[in-house]
Amino acid sequence: MLDISYIKDNTEKVIKGIESKNASVDVHKIIELDNAFRELSVDLQRLREKRNTNTSAISGKPTQEQIDQGKSIKEAIEKIESALEKIKNDRDTLLLQVPNIPKADVKIGKNEDENEIVKTVGKPTIFSFTPKDHVEIGKSLDIIDIERAAKVSGPRFGYLKNEGVLLEFALKRLAFDTLLKEGFTPLLPPVLIKEEIMKGLGYMENGEDENMYILDKDNIVLVGTAEQSMVPFHMNEVLKESDLPKRYVGFSTSFRREAGSYGKDTKGIFRVHQFDKVEMVSFVKEGEDDKEQEYLLSLEEQFFNLLEIPYQVVKMCTGDLGFPAARKYDLEAWMPSQNKYREVTSVSTVTDFQSRRLNIKYQVGNEKKFVSILNGTAYSMNRPIIAILENNQQADGSVHIPKILQPYIGKEKISIKQ
Repeated sequence: MLDISYIKDNTEKVIKGIESKNASVDVHKIIELDNAFRELSVDLQRLREKRNTNTSAISGKPTQEQIDQGKSIKEAIEKIESALEKIKNDRDTLLLQVPNIPKADVKIGKNEDENEIVKTVGKPTIFSFTPKDHVEIGKSLDIIDIERAAKVSGPRFGYLKNEGVLLEFALKRLAFDTLLKEGFTPLLPPVLIKEEIMKGLGYMENGEDENMYILDKDNIVLVGTAEQSMVPFHMNEVLKESDLPKRYVGFSTSFRREAGSYGKDTKGIFRVHQFDKVEMVSFVKEGEDDKEQEYLLSLEEQFFNLLEIPYQVVKMCTGDLGFPAARKYDLEAWMPSQNKYREVTSVSTVTDFQSRRLNIKYQVGNEKKFVSILNGTAYSMNRPIIAILENNQQADGSVHIPKILQPYIGKEKISIKQ
């Protein structure tokens, strides 16, 4: 949520920021409602003071005039309180529809076609044979089973099996081992959160709720990423300035309906309804999120450098930013079977947008300020596994396990089962 004072002081900037995200909100109506709210609040305060004065003037039995005046004031107060409640609800409803404003350095663009490639690391893998895709590799090595998952759960599901399971656990361990050394606090968060919390995070706007599994009977939602239950961890709390930055690493299963992706990536486990993620979340002081975002991005790059997988860093344009994000980078790994780079992780700063909605502050002397919040993915398990299998496949059908993962798995390669 944006501060109403900021909206008033930067009205045109906010309007342009909203438009750059392909959104539409009546900002002038928000200002009009807020002005009306403030004016009525003053009137209400005057009436309450008048009521107190009238009450104080009564000694002994009140006169009829005093009774009539008290009744008149009470009715006027109730009328204004009712009007104030409606104005506040209307204003706040519109305020919640305002997306976070993109940072000044974010390129204005309509969609992903206008994103910027910041840098490329490594070169696309070249083979002396015709490479296979991860579905064929997974089947021949008996580590991914799509057919049985479809039988049990339907499309966009998959079983990991044998070394496929060990690969996921190895990635999880590598991420946690690395981040614990960096001082991150480990969390194992819930995968179900209250619907009101998801709304507070700003993830249910612009039709994004269509991509969620919502349990209407219980008013709870299955998370689409671990950060959605990690960020509210400090909801309605005031943190110590000396404790910042606070950094957490969490692991959870994630769930997405993939609404609107009909026909996209239907083969294999690239785009599925259920997958596991190791996620990073940072709480930092005001003005320190730019530096923190670069730090989290460096960690994401480190994770893929350790796997020796070619990748590129892409900076999202305004039209491809999510509702809460002010700046976002994607890390895209080379996928040989698709002959292109595909997103595997991302890192975003949401500035103080979510902390205002969830009331997360820190104490600075006698002042309380809203923290800035960032989130970034260490490994979203299915896609790194695809990249490992496809980039490390050998002519004999085996797959070389990245050196960094070999101690976790206990072998150097995955061979075709006899």
